[in-house]
Amino acid sequence: MHHPLANASLLALAAFAPAVHAQSVPAAEAPAPVVLPEVEIVLTTPVPGTGVPKDQIPSNVQTATDRRLRQLQSLNLPEFMRTQLPSVNVNEVQGNPYQMDVNYRGFTASPLLGTPQGLSVFLDGVRVNEPFGDVVNWDLLPRAALANITLLPGSNPLFGLNTLGGALSLQTKSGDTHPGTEIEVEGGSFGRISTELTHGRKLGETGHLFMAFGALNEDGWRDESPSRVRQLFVKGGQRSSSFSWDLSLGHADNQLIGNGGLPESMLAQRREQIYTRPDLTDNEATLLTFNTTAKLTPQWEMAATAYARRNRASTLNGDLNDDYDPPAVAEAGVENRTRTSTDSEGLAVQATWNAQPHRLTVGLSQDRSRTHFEQSEAEGDLDASRAVIPTEDAEINAKISGRSRTTSVYFSDLFALRSNLQLTVSGRYNDTRVSTVDDGRAELGLPTKLDAEDRYRKFNPAIGATWQVTPSFTAYGSWSQGNRAPSPIELGCSDPANACVLPNALQSDPPLKQVVSQTLEAGVRGKLGQGLRWNASVFRTINRDDLLFISNGLSAGYFSNVGRTVRQGVELGLSQQVGALNWALSYSWLRATFDSSACLVSEANSSAETSAACTGDDEIEVRKGNRLPGLPSHTLKLSLDLQATPSWRIGAQLRAQSKQYVRGNENNAHQADGVDFFGSGSTAGFALLDLTTGWTFRPGWELFAKVSNVFDRKYSTGGLLGTNAFDANGAVQPPADWKHEQFVAPGAPRAGWIGLRVSFGGSEI
Repeated sequence: MHHPLANASLLALAAFAPAVHAQSVPAAEAPAPVVLPEVEIVLTTPVPGTGVPKDQIPSNVQTATDRRLRQLQSLNLPEFMRTQLPSVNVNEVQGNPYQMDVNYRGFTASPLLGTPQGLSVFLDGVRVNEPFGDVVNWDLLPRAALANITLLPGSNPLFGLNTLGGALSLQTKSGDTHPGTEIEVEGGSFGRISTELTHGRKLGETGHLFMAFGALNEDGWRDESPSRVRQLFVKGGQRSSSFSWDLSLGHADNQLIGNGGLPESMLAQRREQIYTRPDLTDNEATLLTFNTTAKLTPQWEMAATAYARRNRASTLNGDLNDDYDPPAVAEAGVENRTRTSTDSEGLAVQATWNAQPHRLTVGLSQDRSRTHFEQSEAEGDLDASRAVIPTEDAEINAKISGRSRTTSVYFSDLFALRSNLQLTVSGRYNDTRVSTVDDGRAELGLPTKLDAEDRYRKFNPAIGATWQVTPSFTAYGSWSQGNRAPSPIELGCSDPANACVLPNALQSDPPLKQVVSQTLEAGVRGKLGQGLRWNASVFRTINRDDLLFISNGLSAGYFSNVGRTVRQGVELGLSQQVGALNWALSYSWLRATFDSSACLVSEANSSAETSAACTGDDEIEVRKGNRLPGLPSHTLKLSLDLQATPSWRIGAQLRAQSKQYVRGNENNAHQADGVDFFGSGSTAGFALLDLTTGWTFRPGWELFAKVSNVFDRKYSTGGLLGTNAFDANGAVQPPADWKHEQFVAPGAPRAGWIGLRVSFGGSEI
């Protein structure tokens, strides 16, 4: 069995013919062994098992290994992706490196409720998008245990719900593929101290064991922004030529503080400031995963994944009190708390029949989840640091239970029409039930009415072809469809007349439609002389009944279907290994727009209430062709890695992106007047340079260092239009003096870290 998602080589040695005569053949006359070209194998379904050659996949698939993750000294997966993977950019709207919005081709995977989710993320075959809101908690993914990363574009139906723009598939290390012990210690800017310990070994002839532990503490570069991350991963199993299994346990217990956006007037005074505090997220999660693969005959293979997951999350948010109106309401702040507990489990079974010219895979999966959610608030005063100090007992204003169940059947057939021409046909049928029960209505006498049950069914097909025109030139094209069913949190926060505060106080439950996306992609890739690799692709994705969070302030809003949206673009890439120099260059152009008209709430937009088509208070009219916020049109990435000496390597990573519109300016029409409205409605483009180096001063001992944002650029990665209650120095103003202003997510200043990595050889017992 190939290692799951392996980037490792599959090398074949030519067989020697048996001797016909008793005498030996002189060595000089022996034929040279034939070595086939390196073939990169990629999984095309979530369930780990054997994959297909990357060059037979009809899309611009991107892959990376743990070696590259270590070379770039990336703190976590989002940081690596924004530096290394084309068409990926991030919005640091929370101001915490573990709470980034990761955008790919105009679709997002984010830990923040209210962000439209459009990417599915899998760890060893388990979907880690949280069932309650489809969010992705990046801090729960064990960096030290990651072996391979694959980013598959498009509305790939095989990866199930939420795969609107792509799927991110992650595979972890095993003791037989990553033997030995490694200890890493790093420290530097922002008070960051991190430690990682990994150990892998073989157990006898077929067994393997791998363990990883990671710990990080940092103060953060902004005021009052410390974070603590603890990650543990253990995996054991057996692997033989015909049967393999592994059982893994992952656990994380993290406290993250992300103090969000800052008004530009306060940013100009001091970039380290925060608006209000605290903004604490406490995540504790445990994931138990079992994977097995059995080769029944030379043609038949069975694989299965089973998992159980437990997640406990709580948030504490100090916010501005919208009801502040002294002397009637003297409390300027409000403390919002949430508690969310989710238990989920699932099973997926698939069979693969590999008999030329077909490679047919058929699978069945079921996923279930149960969530209990509670939200409370307490008014309070603001101290000198703009922290909310409650002056009353917390009052519960939402208490619900949510359940979801998805049953799916899928298939994929890779059919070799000729030796250099492959056709892929696939499809998946999803049957999803989502229900909410208002536990608090009877218990607490709340006015909400959330009891509801909805069912969403959809068959999503896909078809694609790859043609190896020559051994060094391949053309491909594909069409695919995916869907996303609304989550319990979205069904419970969908009434414009009763906006929710995120993390949410649920108010109403009007029906929402499921999002359906269709992607068309075409491209070419190949090799030129001296190992130069190149690729070019174009894509277009249409979302129907797209589901967005419509904000009417910094945290309040509602979920709504807004019609069609379109994301289309171009991807270009070059890479080459020339002696000791390895370089890669990529460029992406993206046009992400609304494709139908809609009326959205945006009080801080200067064009609110100016449209005859939108009659509601503080509404803006979004028209076909308006750009979606938070997404730059142009992205450029360049990486250089030089092995200067056998023991010393240096690297440079440059990334640049163009301007982007902020949330609240979905109609792209906001203009500052310097009196009632401030901010341009967009954030400026920027370019950043990072430098890395590593020195192996003795076998197994490496000293490494990194400098980020070398030129100390002042930049912002996103923003939104909101209402600022403070003056430039951070003093709260009377409500009559509050002004509409642009809040931005400031990027981190220049920073540096240095570390030591010690490695010991593998072992067997």
